[in-house]
Amino acid sequence: MQSRFLYLTHTKQLFRNFKMAAFGTVFMPKMALSTFENGQWTDAATVSSDSIQLHPGAHVLHYSSTCFEGLKAFKHQDGSVHVFRMDQNVKRFAQSSNLLHLPQIDQRQVSDMILDIVAQFKDEIPEPPGSMYIRPTHFGTEAAVGKAAAPSASSMLYVLISPVGDYFAGGARPLRILLDETGMRCAPHMGMIKSGGNYASALGPILEAKEQVQADQILFCPNGDVQETGAANFILIDGNEVITKALSSEFLHGVTRDSVLEIAADLGMTVSERDLTVTELLERAAKPNVEAALSGTAAVLTSVGTLIHDGIEYKVGSGEHGPTTQKLRQALNQVQWGQTEDTHNWLTEVK
Repeated sequence: MQSRFLYLTHTKQLFRNFKMAAFGTVFMPKMALSTFENGQWTDAATVSSDSIQLHPGAHVLHYSSTCFEGLKAFKHQDGSVHVFRMDQNVKRFAQSSNLLHLPQIDQRQVSDMILDIVAQFKDEIPEPPGSMYIRPTHFGTEAAVGKAAAPSASSMLYVLISPVGDYFAGGARPLRILLDETGMRCAPHMGMIKSGGNYASALGPILEAKEQVQADQILFCPNGDVQETGAANFILIDGNEVITKALSSEFLHGVTRDSVLEIAADLGMTVSERDLTVTELLERAAKPNVEAALSGTAAVLTSVGTLIHDGIEYKVGSGEHGPTTQKLRQALNQVQWGQTEDTHNWLTEVK
């Protein structure tokens, strides 16, 4: 009982100071949870978010049968709360689960779990640019260490939520990105799965790049093919054209990426989803008005100011925050924050 009291006290204290805390380190005391047992999903329940019960032989701990999602709920000026592009995140969640051969999720149930747990903490959602970050997670729980070549017959699915402020609360600066033509973020057939193993496999090269050339991230370009960084999609902006790699199984199909491309089209820009080589990237980066950016749920859209390749640093355009990048980010934020019309029906209101 005392440890439980200390946990809740600590959580409340962290929440009061969430603007001071690192992104995603403050959690609400409750989460939604369901398990798959004996061929069916249990009814979702609201449980404590400070722990889960898991057998040491659980499939996920030995064979990494796990996937997750990241999306946000925003509080509008009238006090209403809206989840951004929940349908697309739940669809991708189902895709990841299927590709990992986890039990098939019930997309309607997952959507209800998201809306229900966010509704319970509507009053705790920060005002923009803050939001409630939502982390659905699904993993295999069957205790069977002999199943290295077989899927887990049981699983657990929960929805954890975290009040967050601006990802760059201290002020964003243009990023330094190392171009890596020798490695890949993950195995090619795993790229479109949002699985923790993909992030772990990229961690070593990223840490090495930070130490050796003070890079913020690595842009993986196997054999010169520009793909994605360890945690975000890559976008190049050349005048009125937005260029990014066409969707394939090799990299994650970002919901923010898709949103940015749709907004760019709305603004009359040309959207080119195609292969982009390192050679072309460096040639275009030398032009004065070119911009580059990374897109993702947490940071939304962030300018890239420097590319590092074969020991040489290349400034992207002016090397500073790009005006078009900022315009696209602002346009996306205005939809999320309810400051402009939601013409694409991206928002789901939380009742």
